[in-house]
Parts: sequence; C-alpha cells; structure tokens
Amino acid sequence: MISFATLADRLQSSPRFRSAAGAFVLSRPLARRRARAVFDLTAGFVYSQVLLACVELDLPRLLLRGPATAENLAKTLDMTPAATLRLLNAATSLNIARRRRGGRYGLGRAGAALIDNPGVNAMVAHHRLLYDDLRDPVALLRGKAGPTRLAGYWPYATQAALPGASEVASYTALMAASQAMIAEQAMTACDLRKHRVLLDVGGGDGSFLAAAAKRSSGLRLMLFDLPAVAALASSRFERDGLASRATVHPGDFRKDPLPRGADLVSFVRVLHDHDDDTVRLLLHRAREALAPGGTLLVIEPMAETPGAEAMADAYFGFYLLAMGSGTPRSASRLRTMLRDAGFQRSELLPTNLPLVTQLIAAS
Repeated sequence: MISFATLADRLQSSPRFRSAAGAFVLSRPLARRRARAVFDLTAGFVYSQVLLACVELDLPRLLLRGPATAENLAKTLDMTPAATLRLLNAATSLNIARRRRGGRYGLGRAGAALIDNPGVNAMVAHHRLLYDDLRDPVALLRGKAGPTRLAGYWPYATQAALPGASEVASYTALMAASQAMIAEQAMTACDLRKHRVLLDVGGGDGSFLAAAAKRSSGLRLMLFDLPAVAALASSRFERDGLASRATVHPGDFRKDPLPRGADLVSFVRVLHDHDDDTVRLLLHRAREALAPGGTLLVIEPMAETPGAEAMADAYFGFYLLAMGSGTPRSASRLRTMLRDAGFQRSELLPTNLPLVTQLIAAS
C-alpha cells in the first residue's frame, strides 16, 4: 500500500500539478517560493563566486566610503564601467550592495556584515580549494576523485606523519581568523569565572585561550596541539603577555594522553574534524585528564540545529568529505558519545548564533 507521503511526493513532482498550482491564485505564492528555492539551489555556486569577487576586490569597504557609481569605481577595481556595473548589480541582488539615487550604489546589509569580519572573509577566499574539490561530487562520494586539495591543506586529518611548521601556518591562521566570533558565542553561554584551569585541546595558536583570559583574569591556561602548532601558540602567548599564565603541551592526541590538572577542557571545532573512533578516544582521554568535578565543553556547529540544517549536513558534510576526515554530528549524537565515554551529565547550552556554533557542557 502506497503511503500518503509517497502520494504527496508524486503529486508535487508532477508537471501538470505544478502548472495548475502556479495558475491557481491561492497556491500561486507557494508555487513561486518553491520555484525560487529550486533556482537558488541551481545558482548557488554562481552566487558564491559573486561573493568571492566582492571579497577579493574589497567591494564592501569601498562602498563604506560612500555611495558611488560604476564609473567612479571602475578605475579602482581595474575593470571597465560595464563590468563594474555587472558586478554591482549582482552584488545588489545578494544584498551585498544597494542601489541609491543617481545611479549610485551603497553598502547592503550582507556587505556590512563582511566589514571587519576576518573570519568570514578568510573562509570565502579559502573556498577556492573546496570548489575545486567539488567539481565532481559523485566521484568524491564514490571515493574515486583522487587526492583533494583540502586533504593537503589539513594534513593532520589524513597524513600519518606530523606536519611541520610550513604545513600548519596557513590552516592555523585560517582558524584563528574566525576564533573571536566562536569565543564570543561560547563564553556568553558559559561562565568561565568559576573555573581555575582551562585546557584547550587542539587549541591552534591560542586564540580561544587568549579570549578566555580576557573574560576571566584568574583563569590559568593550558594548550595541547601538534608540536608545530604548539610552537605558534607559545609565540602568541609571549606577544600577548600571557606566558606566565599559560603552559603549552605539544603532542598528538591520537597517540598521547592529555595533560592533567584542568577543571575545564574544551574541544573547539575539533570533534567534527574526526571520525567516530578518534572522537571516542578523545572523549575518553578528556574524561581521564579532567580534575574531579570538572567540565568538558564541546564547541562546534552541530547537525539538526533548527534553521541551520543545510549548514551542517550539506556544507560541513561535503567539506569534511573533501577533507578526508570527520562528519557533522547532532547534539543528541554527541551527548550519547559523551555518556558512553563516562560523562554522567551533559547539557546543550543556548548560544546567540547557533548557526555559527553550538555548545555542550558535560561532567
């Protein structure tokens, strides 16, 4: 027996039904929204390339100076007025720019969000690698795409040997660029002042710990990461005047135990980079390293987040596939893994921007 849901799917996929729905006055708005949604899926890559052009040309900052015509901007952008107008019209359609009187263009809301947002701008530029890897998504899914550029960019995910200083510099800088936004979300949701020592596992150049130090002046800092990355963190702490409060522990968390002594341990955008076996190992090691009564924080975008489903399962799902390691997980899946690792309690703490990151506290 065919279910009602299957019948509904078949009806909606019928060209005759779609034509009738578009003609009927009551269903016409819904039909148009659905047609727009399908077209947006088709054109999404082009939209991303328009965004890339705007970021590389620094168009939002140029428009921040004041409304300008295509002719005004053409020389600065090293383009013809016609090409500049084409870009401005495309940027306007995406709300990066906005039409003003007299044929001028000003800054749109999405464009304003790009100003002084190094994390987003860095990721837009970084996506050149991802787009190249996704040129044949079916081959990628079937494991026939060959070596990907993202796997080379994140060598820790697939290489057995530890990466050196030259290999870690670019990805460490990319993660650091967006760390301020992540730290703000996490530290608004979780009060650090009741803790003594924070260990950030896979802590990169120490950006998250540096933000934590500003929030809690009495908090001691510990960082664990690959030796080449840990060296960058040591330099960062020296520059920031945090060397007396911070200790850096180089190592490989797939092989080495985590340092003990912290009553708060954080995994900031670490777990979703790894497959289940590695995540289980990390959670067990975090449980062993925590002081009695301590807390573990899992901070990352999560699958099944209301309103952000596409971000996790479509974007991160395929990004991590191209990277060669990891998968997006829901909060419920992570809480199950935490329980299996010996944590008795876990709680999903609300963040202001769950699209950007979610936070689970476990003890």
